[in-house]
Order: sequence, then structure tokens, then C-alpha cells
Amino acid sequence: MERQADEQKLSADDRLALRQEHSVPALAQLQEKSVAWKNQLLPKHPLAQALGYVQNQWGPLTVFTRDGTIPIHNNLAEQQMKRIALARKNFLMVGNERGGQTAAILSSLTSTCQRHQINPELYLTQLLVNLPDTPVSQLDAWLPDRWLARQEAPAAKDTPTADRPVHPAPAPPPAAAP
Repeated sequence: MERQADEQKLSADDRLALRQEHSVPALAQLQEKSVAWKNQLLPKHPLAQALGYVQNQWGPLTVFTRDGTIPIHNNLAEQQMKRIALARKNFLMVGNERGGQTAAILSSLTSTCQRHQINPELYLTQLLVNLPDTPVSQLDAWLPDRWLARQEAPAAKDTPTADRPVHPAPAPPPAAAP
């Protein structure tokens, strides 16, 4: 059903209606069965504990049936957590607390760039070149999603703010020879 909604590029309201029609009845049956199964088991049985956990988390588990914008899965969050887990060993060598904060900020920015399909090198280059001249009141214009919107807007393609041009982006590195 979710695949069908993705293929048809349904709006959030249409996706919610589809979920209400198909997912809510299936989840109601699952909830009834989980209560019945749990009642048949001893309280300390691992399956009873797992079913208790499901029942305790029922609200967060079913939130996707109340909001069409919420994905049914958490793949994006899992992917980002995997990045952090893989980099954890490298973060041990940041040197001090400020270095750790800097590494966390850069990790967050590159993750956001990946989520928005932005080339992190291009984004960070433009950000670092233009940041010294950016007033504090306009820093939010340099968030990755807003930066991308400016890059895609034909009229504002060369201006990060109304009064200042973007410094030219560096040329991409040459492709490696096969």
C-alpha cells in the first residue's frame, strides 16, 4: 500500500485516507491478537514482554495512521544513526570538547545535505566563503534546505540574499581515470 502511494505520488491527505482504509483495520486486528496472545503467556515469558512493549508503544507505533506526512518506517533515522555509529571511533580523536562540537555540527550538516541530495563539498565551500560576510540575522538563509531552494530558483540562482551575490562555486574535481 505504501509503495502504491509512493508510485502514485499521493498527497499527504490522500495517503492518510489510504492508510485509514487499509492500515487501521489491520492494526486493530493486530492489537486484539497481541492482547490475547499476551494473556495466554506467563508474565516473564520473553514473548509476553515483547508483546507488552508493543502495547506500551502502540501510540508511537500507529502515529502514521493519524498523519499522512509521517513515513511508515524510520529508515532515514536508522541510516543516519549508522553513519554516527561508524564514525564513532573517529570522533574519539577530536582532541577536545570544542573539536567534538565542531565534528557534530559538520556531521549534522553533511547528513542534512545527503537527505536533500546536495553535494556537501559545494554547499560547504559556498557556506564558508560567504559566511564571514553574512549578518547573524540572515544565517538561516544558509541552512541546506533553504540554500537548495535558492539554487533551484531561476531568478534567485546567484543571490543567497537580496543584497549579496554568491561567490562562484568551485569546479568539480576531474574524474579519476579508469
